[in-house]
Amino acid sequence: MAERRPYGHWESPITPAALAGGIRLRGPSWDSDGRTLGWFEGRGDRGVAVAAGAGGEDIRDLSGDFLVRAGVGYGGGDFVLAGGHAWFVDHDSQRIYRAPLAGGPARPVTPAFGESSSPAVSPDGRWVVYVHSYEDRDVVAIAAADGRGWPQHLAAGRDFYMQPAWSPAGDRVAWVEWDHPNMPWDGSEVRVAELAFPEGALPVAARSEHIAGGPGEAVLQPAFSPDGAAAYYVSDATGWGHLYRHDFAGGQDRALTSGQCEYGAPAWGQGVGTFAVLPSGRIVATRQRAGFAQLVVIDPDSGDDPRELDIPAEYASFENPVASPTEERLAVIAGGPAAAPRLLAIDLTTEAPQVTTVRLSESRAFPAPALSRPEPVSWQNAEGSEVHGLYYPPASERFVGEGPPPLVVFVHGGPTDHVDAGWRPQIQFLASRGYAVLAVNYRGSSGAGREAMLALRGQWGVADVEDCRSGATAMAERGLADGDRLAILGGSAGGYTVLRSLTVHPGFYRAGVCFYGISNLFTLASDTHKFEARYLDSLVGPLPEATARYRERSPIFHAGDIVDPIALFQGTEDRVVPRDQSDTLAESLRARGVPHEYHVYEGEGHGWRKRETIDAFYTSIERFLREHLLG
Repeated sequence: MAERRPYGHWESPITPAALAGGIRLRGPSWDSDGRTLGWFEGRGDRGVAVAAGAGGEDIRDLSGDFLVRAGVGYGGGDFVLAGGHAWFVDHDSQRIYRAPLAGGPARPVTPAFGESSSPAVSPDGRWVVYVHSYEDRDVVAIAAADGRGWPQHLAAGRDFYMQPAWSPAGDRVAWVEWDHPNMPWDGSEVRVAELAFPEGALPVAARSEHIAGGPGEAVLQPAFSPDGAAAYYVSDATGWGHLYRHDFAGGQDRALTSGQCEYGAPAWGQGVGTFAVLPSGRIVATRQRAGFAQLVVIDPDSGDDPRELDIPAEYASFENPVASPTEERLAVIAGGPAAAPRLLAIDLTTEAPQVTTVRLSESRAFPAPALSRPEPVSWQNAEGSEVHGLYYPPASERFVGEGPPPLVVFVHGGPTDHVDAGWRPQIQFLASRGYAVLAVNYRGSSGAGREAMLALRGQWGVADVEDCRSGATAMAERGLADGDRLAILGGSAGGYTVLRSLTVHPGFYRAGVCFYGISNLFTLASDTHKFEARYLDSLVGPLPEATARYRERSPIFHAGDIVDPIALFQGTEDRVVPRDQSDTLAESLRARGVPHEYHVYEGEGHGWRKRETIDAFYTSIERFLREHLLG
């Protein structure tokens, strides 16, 4: 029989140590013969290239003592398998290395300067194209696969490039490009280059053509059909991210999907992918509605509606599907509300797909009753617009509470991102201790079409703040939360919303938790990395014209309005939100005697990688909320 215990005081198997012991999975890749599957694995502060047999047998590390991590933008595109080798980016030198799968030393392919990402190997194994950035100049570069000679530019002149891909014949290369002040989800383009092969020299782009996208249209992930006659990509030209086919012979483009659902995602990293082209020509894609995703199969030639894959219902989130080059097999990172991310290999050669778990991100399985299942919720904000989110009720296999639970409003980062129903360790950590959690997909969040995403333009620090506040109020009015015990938590752009909420609505929340949050929009605009250097042009306004708005919405200039207890967390190596922003805010809180905690983690950047950091982070949050939200 369940024991009655006050909310927030429940013992939980989801301990800080358990969450700190997990690994991060991304970037699956098949070798050219389809016999080996590789992926990137984050173990604490180390990144490792890993491989196994196609069915998950014989797991082994490929990168030796190298720390694998691509450096362009937010990273991603760390490594790839091709031609019996692993090709990976070394974090320290940013050189691309080639390591034989059969064993042996890794050999450098590119020079040690600038930053590299997204190596893609030509079908004949002779050439490597990749994205390179040096002194804020980005290019698509090409190098000899054996490392001889000096790389050359294949494409240059745009501010950004990502996702280079080879045609099956090796005669074309496609990529995505865009310019400031756009982000890739604001406006970007797919370009395809036809290659020429001068004798004794690297291939060059003989001619190139724009096939999709533009300043007001976002595109993603160019990929070629198996016969090379067409290219596929995702575009939000209709207002939703849908899959398209471009036929080279006639130059026509044809939509393969439709409806109010998302087949795309914001390209926060180089390695973002949402679909895979099978050897048969069929496509497996991720389709997302209201925070829940499915894998669907599309036949480009039949015109039939996408067919949902029959795989376990526990999965509600899918990342980076990749197809075997030799048979109808798929690899994908999958997760769900009660399923921590894992790498799946899916055999599609039979009528019922055969699903094999290759690698788990968590070494232990948490009891199902201890995990909260989210419920889609919506409410109206002060302007009368509908806002969506996911409500996570408290969950435990041992305890029950009494009355409405305390509520933590969870604010996602980005801000052009969204909360889906995938594995959310921060949310499960709180829910399993007796807190309800409302994950708010405020105006400007992705996943609900382009119009909803653009609703934050000029309104960051206003619309997000009000949507979080109205959501907390709605949950309390419905009896799903105790309106006198509300807290707000978020990181990065979500941390900014936390700080703005505490300055604009003092006393509404009893506590705030902010990790690597933005407090000064001026310094964010001047000091952040190239990828986001002009992001605020659309979210707040261009400088210097919007100077007054920047000052009005920068929490650091209104720190005196913060009276509610707050916990701040910051990494010393954060180049997105430099430490001095949090230092200045903490000093103001100290000077005025506002109850607060300030935790600085040495060697951490914009997100935690070290196990000791993750352990300390969760331990501090639990103690802080007990003291200030429940006390």
